[in-house]
Amino acid sequence: MAGNERGVIDLDRKRMRAMAAKDVETLENLLADDLVYTHSSARLDTKRSLIQAMVSGTTVYTSVEPSHVKAQDLGDTVVLTGVAQIKVVSNGTPNAFGVRFTDVYTRRDGRWQMVTWQSTRLPA
Repeated sequence: MAGNERGVIDLDRKRMRAMAAKDVETLENLLADDLVYTHSSARLDTKRSLIQAMVSGTTVYTSVEPSHVKAQDLGDTVVLTGVAQIKVVSNGTPNAFGVRFTDVYTRRDGRWQMVTWQSTRLPA
């Protein structure tokens, strides 16, 4: 089924805003239980560990702004690629940088969830 691109791009923007707002309820709905989240530092997170780091204050996203997002609609899977500017405080240290990302959403039980995030830091 084609035509999922815009909706999934919008969902991913919602997910990025939820990360910056520590909106756990939205993240619980948008992140798959089997999420594999690979940070630009090569650190891996699961859904639980990503949300826990945000709730505990270990990782505090203050802004996640996507741009140049493109979508490949594969039916029940949509692959997003793009660039994001990220502002984060990690273990008390503020940082701001850009990444190029690949993000995968799949439709399960009639709803879209993010199953994979992979990002590579852009040169300063």
